[in-house]
Amino acid sequence: MICEEQPNPRGRWLGAIRKTINFERGRMSAGTTLVTGSIATDHLMRFPGKFADSLIGTHLDRVSLSFLVDDLVTRRGGVAANIAFGMGVLGLRPVIVGAVGTDFADYRVWLEEHGVDCTALYESATAATARFTCTTDSDQCQIASFYPGAMSEASTIKLAPVAASGDVELVLIGANDPAAMLAHTTEARELGIPFAADPSQQLPRLGRDDCRALVDGAAYLFTNEYEWELLAKATGWSDQEITRRVGLRVTTLGGDGCLIASSDGTETKVAAVPSAEIVDPTGVGDGFRAGFLAGISHGLAARRAAQLGALIATLVLETSGPQEWSLVPQTALARLTEAYGEAAATEIRPLLGR
Repeated sequence: MICEEQPNPRGRWLGAIRKTINFERGRMSAGTTLVTGSIATDHLMRFPGKFADSLIGTHLDRVSLSFLVDDLVTRRGGVAANIAFGMGVLGLRPVIVGAVGTDFADYRVWLEEHGVDCTALYESATAATARFTCTTDSDQCQIASFYPGAMSEASTIKLAPVAASGDVELVLIGANDPAAMLAHTTEARELGIPFAADPSQQLPRLGRDDCRALVDGAAYLFTNEYEWELLAKATGWSDQEITRRVGLRVTTLGGDGCLIASSDGTETKVAAVPSAEIVDPTGVGDGFRAGFLAGISHGLAARRAAQLGALIATLVLETSGPQEWSLVPQTALARLTEAYGEAAATEIRPLLGR
């Protein structure tokens, strides 16, 4: 087990969560994962230089820049859609929960064809599906903007009707309308369903109390290295305090892989799967989460689940767009063997298909 229940204001809830997660055997229970968060169209551009060369340290309070980009591609995106897509490719049947516009028909078909249950989506009568605009430089640094559109109505969605079947094992609370993130987290607690906190891009919009509410008692906490520092600053909690308040903390480290930390002080470092080429980092973190959660749902240990996540992250990195990657079982198995050894590849192999 990760740790025993500890006296704290969240007592019974967090203690129960910790008792369902095993650091060496990650499975919580057999069932469905609800993936909440943004669903968007991505407009991706590439700048051939470095953003850093255009930033003047003494004038950051008066930044006014425009970058001439080389290309523009439009892709399907949004954190919930990216994660659900990846889980579907890996053989699960995740339920995506989010708000979309009347322009979503083709995107719905795409997700359903890749194993995603779209029956819980809310369709706005007035707003378009959200838009994400992102420019990536030669150092893989990114500057992005997000227009919420229909996502602004996501807080009206209730989880209880979706969870009525009783087989929901986990709710992922991904970046979304802030009010929706808070509402989904509160409702997951009320329903007694473990939740994974993944605030990511919304951290700059959240106040201290909201950040604390989203994280406290989570079965899993996902951030990248930069977001981890933002989260500590936003909550006002120390690294140790945040880690103590969740089941497992999973921090992705870019090319250095990821760190898995449990509240009893156990830490495991998982290396990245080497990439054949770097095309676009957009959606890499979502790919990691898809692989990790698929592994956990199939009963893999947290370390093995992270290795599968690292493979999917690399596949995303090697393509343009977060849902343009494909999984070739024999090639994937060979890459896992090379990166982590035969034992790891053998354990992960059932998730790779035939």
